[in-house]
Amino acid sequence: MALEEDIKAVEEEISKTKYNKATEGHLGRLKAKLSRLREEVQKKASQKTGGEGFAVKKSGDASVVLLGYPSVGKSTLLNSLTGTKSAVAAYEFTTLDVVPGAMEYKGATIQILDVPGVLKGAASGRGRGKEVLAVVRNADLVLIILDAFQLNHYDVLLEELFASGVRVNSRPAEVNIRKKPRGGISISSTVDAGLDDDTIKSIMGEYRIHNANVTIREKISIDQLIDAILGNRKYIPGIVVINKIDLADEYTLRKCKEKFPDALLISADKKTHIEELRELLYKRLGFIRIYLKPQGKPADMDEPLIVRFSSDIGDICDKLHRDFRNRFRYAHVWGDSAKHKGQRVGLDHLLYDNDILTIILRK
Repeated sequence: MALEEDIKAVEEEISKTKYNKATEGHLGRLKAKLSRLREEVQKKASQKTGGEGFAVKKSGDASVVLLGYPSVGKSTLLNSLTGTKSAVAAYEFTTLDVVPGAMEYKGATIQILDVPGVLKGAASGRGRGKEVLAVVRNADLVLIILDAFQLNHYDVLLEELFASGVRVNSRPAEVNIRKKPRGGISISSTVDAGLDDDTIKSIMGEYRIHNANVTIREKISIDQLIDAILGNRKYIPGIVVINKIDLADEYTLRKCKEKFPDALLISADKKTHIEELRELLYKRLGFIRIYLKPQGKPADMDEPLIVRFSSDIGDICDKLHRDFRNRFRYAHVWGDSAKHKGQRVGLDHLLYDNDILTIILRK
């Protein structure tokens, strides 16, 4: 329990320390220490359990995890989105394992995963929180589900995701850290970094990094610097939905809209705004349509291949057949990604929505 006690002590000291320029370095060291201790706890837990968690095989074109407190309506929402029969009951912890379902929409197959509810302390091992959050790390999108009468759960869920190394609707900071054998810490920035050199050095010292070149290209926070040092954070998009609006009065609905203006208000039970949620999932997952054209024949414009935005020719080969990448010779592309009609391209060519593609393989 020593590590857990150390974590609690550091968390308490952080909460009591008011942030200002005078305390910035101290807070930086505390946050770095807290992050390091949490990493140690997770490593020990993985060694103890053999690294085992929920066995979830990814399928379809993308995967989405339904995350929320127990009894928030995740299982009912899974049923409404996919038709999968996940156990539903009016008491907590109905779902004890991961229940997968498949949602077909606009030609895309989206895997929806209903996981056990999480509570405060999940990232530290409460319940099966670590296993649940590990599933989130491997997903393409997290759907955060709130009860219309328990909006305060949102902050707790974000805290647990953050503690487990998941960053929702964010991106890695433009920080490059290159270790070197000697010479101390050299810091260069193209903008006001937001942190002074002493704070940066003290945070890096917590991770025993005493010799490195650090390049910063945007204003960053202490947490962003720690994330850059660790390099193991997971950045995924997220959507917030507020469930049970069929039970809410006008005052409660107004409060939901005021606190979460970008959230989608739904009733999983009554299937209210479920079609809007399907469309939102499709858009946020960033699907594009690629039309395949056999060599010497017209393109099949009726059944496009559905892939994620930023897919290249190599990704298409992998999706079509496991041998296509090895047998690849070249490809021809028509559309917005091509410089001219029928441009000859290689495996690393990025495709755009509505591109037409011909792949030429070795016999």
